[in-house]
Amino acid sequence: MSRIITLLAFLSLPGLAAAQGRIQKRTYDFKEAKKEMEYALFVPSKYDKDKKTPLMVALHGLGGNPQQIMRYRGLTDLAEKYGFIVAAPMGYNSSGWYGAKRPTKFKKTNPPNLGELSEKDVMNVLGIVRKEFNIDENRIYLMGHSMGGGGTIHLALKHPDLWAGLAPIAPALFRKPDSLEKIKHIPIVMVQGDQDRLVPVAQVRRWAEEMKRLKMTHDYIEVAGGDHVRIAFQKMPDIFAFLAKQRKAGNAK
Repeated sequence: MSRIITLLAFLSLPGLAAAQGRIQKRTYDFKEAKKEMEYALFVPSKYDKDKKTPLMVALHGLGGNPQQIMRYRGLTDLAEKYGFIVAAPMGYNSSGWYGAKRPTKFKKTNPPNLGELSEKDVMNVLGIVRKEFNIDENRIYLMGHSMGGGGTIHLALKHPDLWAGLAPIAPALFRKPDSLEKIKHIPIVMVQGDQDRLVPVAQVRRWAEEMKRLKMTHDYIEVAGGDHVRIAFQKMPDIFAFLAKQRKAGNAK
């Protein structure tokens, strides 16, 4: 796992992101946690407070942080191109799982209510951004990588009427695909490498098969030779192109 975190850090170095100067590091008073909590924010240069703007919430992977995922190669350049605001919460800490079910080895948590706090942090940041900016309520998207991919599905299931589209990347999912029935109205673009050693491709294929069975609006992108990390950078343009067409009702542009 340390090798993956190191690779992520290298591939998301600030110097590699053309839009890195526009990324904001912010904090807010997380009352339930009794601490200042960090989040990252990107606002496109074309933002107009008099016009409704789409919002993407981006969830980092295990061992990551808001600044890291915000600096994924191409993310802010694409957000600028499509006019998306992007908000990346911490999820309380680097291993909160955003309230989603976690592997057995992570069952002992500090604090004991880590999952609850991790989920609450995401929703707090979402609320802050919606209050500050003129967000299009029909164009709020959720994207996450690895642990964040599992969190993406979890938060969609918890708030099925909120999201216009989902983008789980190499999602660490520890639940059955039949849970998709509850969110079959939400378009999903899912990215997975067939050589991923952390999230088995066979596991993700079952989710893709279920999306197909439910006749969901979806795009399953399986990268031949793809690992757990690089696919997030390689397929970021496909993710934005898919989500930009979606509205809360599930209708394409």
